[in-house]
Amino acid sequence: MAAAGEEASGGRDKYRSFMYGEGEKDTVWRLGSPPNYDVVNKLFEEERTKEWPEGSLEEKVQRLLKTWEMELVHKVRPEDQKSVHSQKFCSSTNGMRFLNRKDLMAIGSYNAFLQTRLPPEHRIYDPDKETLESGMATFLTAFPRGFAIEVLDVYSGPPRIVDEEMKVEKAEFFYERGNFLASFLSAPAAAATEAASGSGCPVMGGN
Repeated sequence: MAAAGEEASGGRDKYRSFMYGEGEKDTVWRLGSPPNYDVVNKLFEEERTKEWPEGSLEEKVQRLLKTWEMELVHKVRPEDQKSVHSQKFCSSTNGMRFLNRKDLMAIGSYNAFLQTRLPPEHRIYDPDKETLESGMATFLTAFPRGFAIEVLDVYSGPPRIVDEEMKVEKAEFFYERGNFLASFLSAPAAAATEAASGSGCPVMGGN
C-alpha cells in the first residue's frame, strides 16, 4: 500500500503504470486520489539486489507486478484495472480455487493471498473472518512502508500469463504461507510483551 497524493511523486511513478494521465481521469481511487509510493520506492531502491535495464523482460515483468498490486489495492472498480485482461483474468494461491477480478475486489488482495485450507483453530491469520477493509488495515500496520516487490529472475519469456498487450490473463502463486506468517511470531521478547498487552503486531490479535 501507499499514501494518497500526487504532488510528491511529480505526477508519475517510476515503477508503476496506469496511475496518472488522461486514461485515469475517470478512475475511482480508494483514497480519493492516486497513491504516493515515494516511501516504498525509496525502500526498494535501497534494498533491491538487481537493477534491471529499462525495457528488459525482467523490468517489464517487475513493472507489471507492481502495477497489478497497486491496482488491486487502490482502484475501487474492477473495470479500472488495466494491467489484467478484462474478461479472462483469474488467479489462485497455493492451489486454492481460482478467483476472478470481482472475487479479488470483494475480499481484498491480502485476504486472497492468504487463503488457506488449515482448520480455523490453527490459523495465525484467518482471511475468512477478515473484510477487505480489516485486511488492508492489518497489513498497512504490519508493513508501514509497504511492499518493496522485487523480481529476482524471469525463467521464460515472454511470460505465458500475459497476452500480446502485457495484460495478465491467469496467474498462479506458490509460496510457503507458514514461513511468511511465522515472521510475525519471531519478534524479540520486548515486542512479544507489547503483543501480550494488545499493542503488538495486529496479525497476532485474537489468535
